[in-house]
Amino acid sequence: MPAIVESIDISRRPEDVFSYVTDPSHFPEWQDSAVSARREGDAPLAVGSRAVVTRRVGRLKLPTTEEVTELNRPRTWAVRGVGGIPVTAIAKGTIERLDNGERSRLTIAIELEAHGIGRLLVPLVVRRQVRKQLPRNERKLKELLERAT
Repeated sequence: MPAIVESIDISRRPEDVFSYVTDPSHFPEWQDSAVSARREGDAPLAVGSRAVVTRRVGRLKLPTTEEVTELNRPRTWAVRGVGGIPVTAIAKGTIERLDNGERSRLTIAIELEAHGIGRLLVPLVVRRQVRKQLPRNERKLKELLERAT
């Protein structure tokens, strides 16, 4: 299945956007599906870092573990859900410098992998939910970051 991709321009430096968007403690502030999130361990964010994120899927609240699989400050990152859940999300983010680094273009791509019953859920529920939430999440992120300046 093709990735769901959305972009938005934000009037903040790429470093500011990167720091905020990759910090799991901020996920519930800008991601509609995130109910709570906390990093595992105290080490600085790096490839292999994990966070436990409880997400709302329909009426359910499901704890998931997300692992950083790519981290290139302040330009790109990727996280992947790990564990035995029927739907695995892979999120990849890219931040482009605009206006000599005074603004940023954030692009998030989400791929969904289905296993078992997830093969039914992805096309019927999950993909539709992600398509609606991703642009809304990016608008909320833009509003939060631009308000903070």
